[in-house]
Amino acid sequence: MTMPPFPIRKECPPGACDCKRESLLEDPQADLRILRLTKEEEKHLLERIEAISTYAELMRIGQRLEEQLGVTVRIAPGPNEVRTVRGFQIELGERPGLCRKTRQSVPAAIRKCLDRHPEIAFAILNAHDLFAGQ
Repeated sequence: MTMPPFPIRKECPPGACDCKRESLLEDPQADLRILRLTKEEEKHLLERIEAISTYAELMRIGQRLEEQLGVTVRIAPGPNEVRTVRGFQIELGERPGLCRKTRQSVPAAIRKCLDRHPEIAFAILNAHDLFAGQ
């Protein structure tokens, strides 16, 4: 197992996560970008997400996550009515090396952002044609 030339995320306690970090490190052809998201970097990312104030910024952060870490963010209205931000389905794409806590904390930060800026929630609904023709 060769260590990458950049700082990587520390391993989770045994049984606490299903990220498959070790198998990712053992594969010489694996994409290790996701391991660059250390706990400190994750903290900065969550602060940045919570500070978002426009729909364009939210889409840009999603694009940057894809480019830099290889993680896709999907935000869509749920199958039922969307009365609150809890009605949105916010998911990070499955990826080896992506910590369980990160898969929970990023959507939670996005929900906080949507709570503070309802206009972003309306833009998401509009982007999914829920307000089309009105």
